[in-house]
Amino acid sequence: MLPSSTAPPAHGEDFDDTFEGGPVHAGAVIVPAVLAACERHNPDGRMALTGIAVGVEVLCRLSLVVPKAVHKAGFHPTAIFGALGAAAGVGAALGLNARQIVDALGIAGSMASGIIEYLAEGAWTKRLHAGWAAQSGIRAALLARHGFAGPRTVLEGVHGLFNAFAHTSNGDYDALSGDFGARWVTDTLAFKPYPCGTMAQPYIDCARRLAARGIKAEDVEAIVCEVAEGTVHRLWEPLADKQRPRNGYAAKFATPYLLATGFVHGGVGLSAFTEAAIADPDVLALAARVKFAIDPDNPYPANYTGHVRATLKDGSVIEERQPHLRGGAQEPLTRQDVTEKFALNAVHGGWSKSQANSALKLMAGLYRGKIDLSTLRN
Repeated sequence: MLPSSTAPPAHGEDFDDTFEGGPVHAGAVIVPAVLAACERHNPDGRMALTGIAVGVEVLCRLSLVVPKAVHKAGFHPTAIFGALGAAAGVGAALGLNARQIVDALGIAGSMASGIIEYLAEGAWTKRLHAGWAAQSGIRAALLARHGFAGPRTVLEGVHGLFNAFAHTSNGDYDALSGDFGARWVTDTLAFKPYPCGTMAQPYIDCARRLAARGIKAEDVEAIVCEVAEGTVHRLWEPLADKQRPRNGYAAKFATPYLLATGFVHGGVGLSAFTEAAIADPDVLALAARVKFAIDPDNPYPANYTGHVRATLKDGSVIEERQPHLRGGAQEPLTRQDVTEKFALNAVHGGWSKSQANSALKLMAGLYRGKIDLSTLRN
């Protein structure tokens, strides 16, 4: 998406992965940080791949120490853990020794930043977080490489990362380091089918299946979605704002709007977040009839599910369920799904189809030799 007066510049969340243990957008932080650092300082494809593996693993595992606490405290886990994950990834890619890696993590702890108040009105600030974390990780690793010291107790200290951002230092630190390198939580990364809030994705799938049954929007009297209580403040309240989002970015976190878009248009792409799209009368009319009910047995955050119950004007009731996040371990997207999504996003952002295809060819062999991304900037 190109910058304009009505839409912020796009960032990796529109082509993103998310960790099934929590909403940390690993690819949007670690990959650009490591590639940028390697291209300039150590253009070795194998080391870049190692750095990406280490960085993603650190970011994901940090989110397991005190699950949900950082987000509950009002901070964006991608922004907080991303800075440290990027520091570890860049450090590994540049060949830093153990002490330098520790220093890099300590330095990155003072660079971690990002609150989730963007949820209140669809502000643009979330789109800064992945890039800011990536930049912070690069700077922290380079400072550490040159001897700048960071606190060794950056995570568990009295004034460390978890006390600051999770309001506790009591956590499962074994989840971070216990079997690091033997078991890869990176394997549980999920590619999102749609460029919007992760927890809304299963409800979009349900809506699409309802429409595929031949149900028309005008036949729907009401739709009730059973949801996890922990998702309500982000994706469902205030309900009127989620049924009629005030701007395109707010629409990404508005399940009634997203569900209605998927139902009416058969899917949700970047085009769903333009000023024209959020004023679509057919979508808004259906979104106004979408409400929620809290399901106390919903497995969130261990699993992201969807349950939609549509009452039609003839009195009949039809339900659809999505038992997991499509794109995750239970139902991975195919390579073709991922490349098609990349191509659509690239074209939407202003590239020609030939440019998108050239980028895909470059990426196919990116880590086999020297990291050189110059053709992407031409």
